[in-house]
Amino acid sequence: MSYNSSLITIGFSPCPNDCFIFDAMIHGKIDTEGLIFEPVIEDVEALNQKAFKGLLAVTKLSYHAYAYLTDMYQLLNAGSALGNNCGPLLIAKSELEVSASTRIAIPGKYTTANFLLSLAFPEATNKIETIFSGIEDAVLNGDADAGLIIHENRFTYEEKGLKKLIDLGEYWETLAKAPIPLGGIVARRDMPEELKHKIDRVLRRSVEYALANPGASLNFVKAHAQEMSEEVMYKHIALYVNNYSVDLGEEGRRAVKLLFDKAVELGVIGKIEEEIFL
Repeated sequence: MSYNSSLITIGFSPCPNDCFIFDAMIHGKIDTEGLIFEPVIEDVEALNQKAFKGLLAVTKLSYHAYAYLTDMYQLLNAGSALGNNCGPLLIAKSELEVSASTRIAIPGKYTTANFLLSLAFPEATNKIETIFSGIEDAVLNGDADAGLIIHENRFTYEEKGLKKLIDLGEYWETLAKAPIPLGGIVARRDMPEELKHKIDRVLRRSVEYALANPGASLNFVKAHAQEMSEEVMYKHIALYVNNYSVDLGEEGRRAVKLLFDKAVELGVIGKIEEEIFL
C-alpha cells in the first residue's frame, strides 16, 4: 500500500466511544501535525474483515482479530478500549445451561467477545453471526437461545426482560487478574515509522481533548448513535474510554500479551513472532 503523507484513511465504529475519541482529530479541533483523516465508519466486525484484506491504513480492530493480523498491522499506544467491568455479557430470556446445542447469537467470529465465549464455554459451537445491534432481538424473537452482547446493549437488555447468564469481562478478570482488552487501534506495518508515530501522537491528543472537553464531540457522537439516549451514550463512553485509551501503558500491554498467550495456549492462534507494540 502506498501512503499519502497527509491524507490517512482511518476505520472506526459508529459506537459512542469511538466517535468520542476520534472527533477532535477528524474535525481539526487539535494539532494534527498536518495530517487529514478520512473516516471509514463501520461495525467492528466489518472493520475486522477489511483489515484481513489489508484495506485500511489505520483502523479500530478487535484484539481477537488482531491476533491473526500481527504480521500486517502494529498496535498504537493510544485509542484502545480496555478496562475493568466492561466485558461482553451472555444473555437469555431465562436461565439456561450452555451446551453444544445452545444457539448463541454473536457479534462476529473475530470479536474479542467471541474469543472470551470460546474460553468460558469451549463446547458452545452453535453460533449465529449477527450484527451487534440485532442480538437482543434475535434472542427475544427466538432466533437464538442466548446472545453475546457488547457496547451499549449492556445498558438496555434488562429493560427488555432479558437476563444475564455470565459477565465474560468478570470471567476474564478473575482468570487473568488483568483488565480486559476489547479493541485497539492498529496501523499497517509497511507505513513509515515516522508516520505511525505521528498518527499515534495525534490520536493521543484527540483522546485527551475529548476527555477534557466531553461535550465537544456530542454532535458527532449523536449523529452515529441511532436512537440512543444521551444518558446511555455517556455511560457507554465512561465504560470504554479511560487512561488505557490515552496510553496502554505497562499494565495495558501486559493484559494484551496475556490475552494472546491464552489464545496460543488454546491453539486458537500460532505463536506471535512480531513485536506487536509501536
